[in-house]
Amino acid sequence: MAAEKKHIILVHGAGMGAWCWYKVSTALQSAGHRVTVPDLAASGIDERKLTDVSTFREYSKPLLEIMASLPAGDKVVLVGHSLGGINTALAMEEFPEKVSAAVFVTAQMPDFTSRPSYVIEKFLQEGWISSWMDVEMKSYKAGDKLIASLSYGPQFLQSMIGQLCSPEDFTLITSLARSASLFIEDLQNQPPFSQTRYGSVDTFYVVCSQDLVIPAPYQHWMIENKPVKEVRTIEGADHMAMLSTPKELSDCLLHFASLS
Repeated sequence: MAAEKKHIILVHGAGMGAWCWYKVSTALQSAGHRVTVPDLAASGIDERKLTDVSTFREYSKPLLEIMASLPAGDKVVLVGHSLGGINTALAMEEFPEKVSAAVFVTAQMPDFTSRPSYVIEKFLQEGWISSWMDVEMKSYKAGDKLIASLSYGPQFLQSMIGQLCSPEDFTLITSLARSASLFIEDLQNQPPFSQTRYGSVDTFYVVCSQDLVIPAPYQHWMIENKPVKEVRTIEGADHMAMLSTPKELSDCLLHFASLS
């Protein structure tokens, strides 16, 4: 049994934190796996403010530090949610030898030919989100850079992000969500992730059928744009599948981990 245990790293999306994985993390640990759940910079209980973070790499630093600290020969299963898919892709690019598999959960998934911002730019340009409701969009100064940010309002959180979550989990989301950036400006200046490094890792995708933020048709477009080894769909899962359908998501992750 010990040989079957995996080290799984769960990466949250923009404005969220390690807290959102509490149900899935518990299920994976109960199944005998080691689970690490970092707060990315200026997220969750990380003490940095958004104004302290000027690049996507700085935002990803907690994840990259974990990857760098892994002993030689150790491999992990990376799981990225939403914008966390690009953090996951960056970790795959930097440390492909340390990743046995990567799972994108209704996540932004870059390809090998376009700059990392492409999937976000296409998503925004084609208007996949039907309404931004009470999301506040503004810019902040980080060093000498002016960076676009967003803050979720309670209406958007309830109607678009967690519409299928329990009242208790919705209270958790509204209490802990923080302002965030998609770091589009920085990602526009980065080269594409490579097929020899990022593309060398076995990759899987979890489609969430009732996601209103990254709708299922767009998830399928990303899968066509960058094919993966296997796709599983969770019916009745909203954007926060780790809260609305934790058992189904945990089962998907356990399946994919068993293949790595």
